[in-house]
Amino acid sequence: MLQLPLVVTAQVDLVLLLVSLLALWTRLSQLSYPNAVVFDEVYYGQFVSLYMKRVFFIDDSGPPLGHMILALGAYLGGFDGNFVWNRIGAEYPSSVSVWSLRLLPAVCGALCVPLVYLLTLELKFSHLSALGAALLLLLENSLIVQSRFMLLESVLIFFVLLAFFSYLRFHNTPNSSWSRYSWLLLCGASCAAAVGVKYMGVFSYLLLLGLASLHTWSLIGDRTVSHLSVCIQCVCKFVCLLVVPVLLYVFWFYVHLNLLNHSGPHDQLMSSAFQASLQGGLSRITQGQPLEVAYGSQVTLRSSASQPIPCWLHSHKANYPIRYEDGRGSSHQQQVTCYPFKDVNNWWIVKDPGRQKLVVGSPPRPVRHGDVIQLVHGMTSRFLNSVVCFSHDVAAPMSPHAQEVSGYIDFNVSMPAQNLWRVDISNREAESEVWKTILSEVRLVHVNTSAVLKLSGVSLSDWGFRQLEVIAEKLFKGHSSSLGWTVEEHRYGTSQEQKEREAELHSPTHIDVDRKISFWAKFFELQWKMLTVKQEDSEHKYSSSPLEWITMETNIAYWLHSSTNAQIHLIGNPVSWGVANVSLLAYQLLAVIYLARRRRGFRDLPDAVWCQFVCLGCVCVGGWLVNFVPFLLMEKTLFLYHYLPALCYLYLLSPALLEHTHTHLLSSVKHRRALCVCMSAVLLSVFLSYRTFCPLTYGSPELSANQLQGLKWRDTWDILYRRR
Repeated sequence: MLQLPLVVTAQVDLVLLLVSLLALWTRLSQLSYPNAVVFDEVYYGQFVSLYMKRVFFIDDSGPPLGHMILALGAYLGGFDGNFVWNRIGAEYPSSVSVWSLRLLPAVCGALCVPLVYLLTLELKFSHLSALGAALLLLLENSLIVQSRFMLLESVLIFFVLLAFFSYLRFHNTPNSSWSRYSWLLLCGASCAAAVGVKYMGVFSYLLLLGLASLHTWSLIGDRTVSHLSVCIQCVCKFVCLLVVPVLLYVFWFYVHLNLLNHSGPHDQLMSSAFQASLQGGLSRITQGQPLEVAYGSQVTLRSSASQPIPCWLHSHKANYPIRYEDGRGSSHQQQVTCYPFKDVNNWWIVKDPGRQKLVVGSPPRPVRHGDVIQLVHGMTSRFLNSVVCFSHDVAAPMSPHAQEVSGYIDFNVSMPAQNLWRVDISNREAESEVWKTILSEVRLVHVNTSAVLKLSGVSLSDWGFRQLEVIAEKLFKGHSSSLGWTVEEHRYGTSQEQKEREAELHSPTHIDVDRKISFWAKFFELQWKMLTVKQEDSEHKYSSSPLEWITMETNIAYWLHSSTNAQIHLIGNPVSWGVANVSLLAYQLLAVIYLARRRRGFRDLPDAVWCQFVCLGCVCVGGWLVNFVPFLLMEKTLFLYHYLPALCYLYLLSPALLEHTHTHLLSSVKHRRALCVCMSAVLLSVFLSYRTFCPLTYGSPELSANQLQGLKWRDTWDILYRRR
């Protein structure tokens, strides 16, 4: 029977509740100010607008989850994407809910404060240390600034901290509790989210996997744990920390690709098959095209090597010069190039060498792998041709080691046509596979010389209108992407006469054929493009090197009012920054001393305390290393905000190391009291420093020129002001 009354007992950590409320207040108050585009909002805002309009894009800086989170905030605020993100400082119109655009990063930034509190407790340090770590994060000006705008660092830090907290909660929970596996599952999901926001999250994920591996190895050697329990934990860790993150990572892209199903500005980076799967753009051109290439087909051939700008096999009524600039002779035949624009001269006709007809028969006879064909230029009726450079001294104009490719003209000079090409489908699944529009990547092998038609990538001289050189080159190595060609536009030719054919080439036919690319093909292609296609890096006024971050040699001006001295800067709390650096050096020094003494047989710490000290180093010092050292190896434009994830680990380290010093290194009561007084003074200095830089953190109140000059604590800082 139900017993009355029903009683619910709850324990509330009032300190945790207080720091959480303070974090929300510091991050969310006056979130709509300034009502203007702030620094990298001009970058991320473009992607948010594309999400609202469901237009495809590629961002080489990271996977799509971070952009989707920003877009979710915009969607909840009713943003329709109709805003031009063209300059920093542009005013938002009244129709744009600035608060909702910035809400989710601000919430993530606020939640980092209680997460650090809880994470310190899971590292088995006291509530006082947890409070100290939370206060350092709470009063860090740079983290506040980065959280209050439509940026991704706060989101990345949130998921990384959540991953470590949930894993340590799982590890510290007794084995008898099955609910602990929910924490492990949350850890795996958080790892996937961290990697899904920015690829830098991979390094923290690998660190966590390393920590989990050490714990698993220790578990396997624990004879007090049953074999069944060891097997269950190993399987659960494998599933939750490896399988789940991979599946979720793929899921982020599944959602991304399903949302962005319209053609956009980055289509040209993708293959023809990918482009054709998007609504608009190439899909409008290719919709209803025949799938199978047949003898008599009219096609355009796109080079697989023409990235990021596409180009198509092209010819025009202009011949190679009789002699090139270096004195070498040419065939003086019609030029064949690769042209980066849609043009009627990109059309070619696939001809059967044994027939004269240039139309598709009834029924169409498909071209298969291994078939020998001729390619006839649609507008000039010239055959695609190449000659042996040794016999006629005809080498390619810009690549003398390769054969020239031309449109054959019979000058009656003992230079016979060599215009037979064998179709080699490189991505075939069967030896008799049919050449397919968009889906097949083919190599065209010159029958007489076994040279392969390819794009050299070199621009021709003025006589070639600066178009790209196409050559035939013999292969001595394996497959190269520069050798592949894809049929992009395709129609079945019906006109035998030249005049009728020219008119036909301007008007596409439509034959309904269902042609789709699989999600996995799109996923792997997008992964490859994100990793290989890099935007051009340019020097930036506020870019900096990683070594400058440690001592905060630089700052970033995020926003400046158009007529007053109100401004926002990414400047850290100098006192907190110094505390973090001292803690990092102190831990390393202590670790060296402890290891040296343990090697000599001295056990200064009990085993439990030593394990606690080592775990602290693995998480905090290891976290700092994996989030800082990779930037030393990167050749890209870097900014101060890239250091913030690493800085958070040091804020986690500082109070815990002080507690270790107070408890295990200082035996005198007088020394312990002195340490407490010093730490109280440091915390007060942290707060005063935070208050001092608040006008540059929140953009208000406006300061005078003299006051701004007083905030320039380092000569290398760039603080702007107007004298009145």
